[in-house]
Amino acid sequence: MKILVVFYSRSGKTKKAAEAISEILKCDKEEIFDMKSREGIVGFLSAGTDANLRRLTAIKEIKYDPSLYDLVIIGTPIWSSNISTPIRTYLFLFKEEFKKVAFFCTRLGSDSKKVFADMKNLSQKAPLVVLELTTREVARDQYIQKVKEFIENLKEEIVK
Repeated sequence: MKILVVFYSRSGKTKKAAEAISEILKCDKEEIFDMKSREGIVGFLSAGTDANLRRLTAIKEIKYDPSLYDLVIIGTPIWSSNISTPIRTYLFLFKEEFKKVAFFCTRLGSDSKKVFADMKNLSQKAPLVVLELTTREVARDQYIQKVKEFIENLKEEIVK
């Protein structure tokens, strides 16, 4: 099975989780880059506003065609109780290309159920499995066990 991990990370936490997933699965990974600066307090505030308004953004050209993969694992930080704008854009642009999906998120305090439901609606695919990580777990390197469980659950779903 050919797998791609796709993610956006403003602070590096979602990237850290994505790298762990792709390393364990020995699969390709693609970081989504926002053309709009999200750095500093102004970037943080604009990120929250854009997420709340469910805006799309310009993203850099992707390297990997998701239609060439059996499974695309998509990761996002939660911004103001919403999908990050770059991942919203990716899902919007490539929803027709996904065969199977799985989702993961990093969050500070927001409930991930709403975000995963929005990702399901945007991608037009029900995720095989989902993974929710707190930014504290990732910052303190207390997330690897959850990643391993996510991958085990994913493998179980794939063989069904």
